[in-house]
Amino acid sequence: MNDTTRSTPDSSATVRYGIFALLALVMAATRVNHFAPLPDASWVVFFAAGFALNREWRWVFPALIAEAVLIDYVVIANQGISFWQHYCVSAAYWFLVPAYLAMFYGGRWLAQNYRGLHLRELALALVAFFVALNLCYLISNGSFYWLSDSVPQPRSLGAWIENFGDWYLTYVTSQSVYFGIAVALYAFATQLGHLVSPHKAAGR
Repeated sequence: MNDTTRSTPDSSATVRYGIFALLALVMAATRVNHFAPLPDASWVVFFAAGFALNREWRWVFPALIAEAVLIDYVVIANQGISFWQHYCVSAAYWFLVPAYLAMFYGGRWLAQNYRGLHLRELALALVAFFVALNLCYLISNGSFYWLSDSVPQPRSLGAWIENFGDWYLTYVTSQSVYFGIAVALYAFATQLGHLVSPHKAAGR
C-alpha cells in the first residue's frame, strides 16, 4: 500500500514531463518553416498543453513561449539576418503571446470541463478548439497587418479583411488536421490505459 502511494505521484510526474517533451519536440520539428510541407503545429501544441498540463500552466506556458522564440531566433540567424530585421519580427511579433494564450486557455477550459471520452466531451473539444483557434488567428493576423512595417501602406479595413480571408483557410485547415490527430492519439492512449490498468491491478 505504501509502495503504491509513493510510486503514483512519481509516475504521474513522469507522464506529464513526457507529454511536455513530446509537445516541445513537435513544435521544434514543425516550427522551423511556417510554409513547409509539414505546417507549423505550434497552435495545437499550446492547446494540447493547456489541456494535458493545465495544472502546470505556471511553467509550461512560459517554457513553450521561450521555445517558440528560441526556434524563431535560430532559424532567422541561420539565414544570416538580424532577428529584429526579419520580415516577421516587429511590434506585432509579441502579440503571439496573447494569441498562443488563447489556444492554451482553450485547452485549459476543456480540461476543467472534461469528464471522459463521451460525445459531450467531443462537442466541447470542438467548440473550445475552434473558438480558441479563431481568436488566435484574429490576434496574430490583425496585429501583423496593423502593426508590422512589412505591410505596405496605406492600410484599410477592407484590405485587412481581404488579407484575413486570404490566409484563414490555410491556418484553420492545417491546425484542424493536427487537432484531429491529437484527439485520435489521446483517445487511443486513454483506451490503452484502461486496458492495461486492470492487468496491473491483477498483477499486484
